[in-house]
Amino acid sequence: MHVWTRVKHELTGRRLLWNLFFYVGHLLIFVYGWIKQAHDARLAGLNSLRYSVWISRGAGLCLGVDGLLIVLPVLRNCIRIARPLIGWAVPLDENLWCHRQFAYSLLFWTIVHTTAHYVNMINVERTQIRKETAWAILFTQPGGFTGHVMLLLMLLMFSTAHAKIRKQAYEAFWYTHHLAVLFLLGLYVHAVGCFVRGALPDQPVRCLGYNTWTWTIWGGVALFVERLTREIRARRRTLLIGVLLHPQGALELRFVKPSFSYKAGQWVYLNLPELSRFQWHPFTISSAPDDPCVSVHIRQVGDWTQALAARLGCTPEVAASLSTSGHRRSTFFPLDLDAGKGDEGRSPTSDFYDVTLTALTAGGKLPVIRVDGPYGAPAQDVFKAEVAILVGAGIGVTPFASVLKNVWYMEQQNKLGALRRVVLVWIVRDTANMGWFAALLRQLEQAQKDPDFLSIRLYLTQRVSPAMLTHLAVHAPGASGAHTGERPRDAITGLAAPTHFGRPDFDALLRRVRDGVETGSYLPGRESSLRTTVGVFYCGPNGLAKELKDKTKRAGSKAVRFTFRKEHFVSRACRHSRGPGC
Repeated sequence: MHVWTRVKHELTGRRLLWNLFFYVGHLLIFVYGWIKQAHDARLAGLNSLRYSVWISRGAGLCLGVDGLLIVLPVLRNCIRIARPLIGWAVPLDENLWCHRQFAYSLLFWTIVHTTAHYVNMINVERTQIRKETAWAILFTQPGGFTGHVMLLLMLLMFSTAHAKIRKQAYEAFWYTHHLAVLFLLGLYVHAVGCFVRGALPDQPVRCLGYNTWTWTIWGGVALFVERLTREIRARRRTLLIGVLLHPQGALELRFVKPSFSYKAGQWVYLNLPELSRFQWHPFTISSAPDDPCVSVHIRQVGDWTQALAARLGCTPEVAASLSTSGHRRSTFFPLDLDAGKGDEGRSPTSDFYDVTLTALTAGGKLPVIRVDGPYGAPAQDVFKAEVAILVGAGIGVTPFASVLKNVWYMEQQNKLGALRRVVLVWIVRDTANMGWFAALLRQLEQAQKDPDFLSIRLYLTQRVSPAMLTHLAVHAPGASGAHTGERPRDAITGLAAPTHFGRPDFDALLRRVRDGVETGSYLPGRESSLRTTVGVFYCGPNGLAKELKDKTKRAGSKAVRFTFRKEHFVSRACRHSRGPGC
């Protein structure tokens, strides 16, 4: 069933068009390479081998195309520049998916090309159209030698790129994938041995290859320029100015970089040379462009993040003692929205504490960090919709921290553009994952001028224990604030918005928004002649993404247009680097 679901997914919508264009295009290229070889009179000797040589030539031409295409999706700077220009037409946010499709195609045509060439060499030795042995051609001539080297490199890169290996041993994937540089070099010089050569009678023998390297090499040049650009930009001065720690162990790093500018919802790669000069890990930016510094939030869930926490002196013991340690609490906004209200309504495990001095004491000085980015993400398009529905599953809510803060800043400056309503849907497995983001949401609730502008819906999917039931009964929302006249607060999060148990009913939610827009009750003043755009932005597991995308497609009407954008960074940050970062 899982395989059929995947096949069905690949054969619907834009992916169906892509697959038709890509794979039918490759078949046409293969046929062209076959025919060109078969009808070249100068290659009559090789053509006597018939099908094996025609197949190898057609497959070789396809490999030349894939050798160019496979590097294009990893040119992050090019994608960042192209995204605002052609992102509406080209699925640039699915660049890693495209990279995998090119890799699958490369693997398939490699198998075809290699198999055909083994048959070719056996036939050359058997027919003696050239006075050479198969062994000598395969292992001593440049074409055969580079071909076997590329096969070995592909074995290493493809095997460590498997999802399970990548998740359990990211470093193995990271280092072996850089063997692609050697693979590309082998691809460019593969035809140096001039296996495909021939001539008409009474003419000198010439190399008659397709010379695919003359255009395939431009992909390698672009990759070199890309990596050089990243290195130069990453080495620009970056100053780590603050380290914050949450009682549940999450870190917040704050830094300033004069040459750095970004948009809400974008992400960066971080490197700490003290831990590793070569490892770069992706994290979503959790600050807003109007904040005085850039911040990222990091959960301690992998080897690299735990080593980072240890270097900064943010051990589990330090995190557990924060509430009694005397460290200063830190807020998400320039003003302390909780000031003057005491600590009665605040959870001791919901705020960050400034532990910069602890980090200084642990290492003598704050470590040097290098930052590469920022890079684009779909969440930055939130201001293009009249209604933005932000759906985060677990740590997938992180990009929306930056988005919501930026929305708050734009609201103060009356620069919301088309945006008139924001709905946040956060699906979380257990209360342990609510910590720092719940604190941000409380401050956002307090800062709202229009109570209808931001709607927060939290869904807790864990099984409710008897202890939690007792806690909820004692701290029932109806009782909180009953004597003070304040809005009742949720017993779990401290928010005015209640926590729901179970999964959200997206059909009902989208239908309620659509009907409200159509009747004029959700967006007062809406002109009936205009079509309202409702943008659904999602970050989380792929399974829920497919379900939500289908529901979004069905929810549209003549008056309301629903769009769906998936934040693809979740897979990069959470599976690859085992960071929090999405």
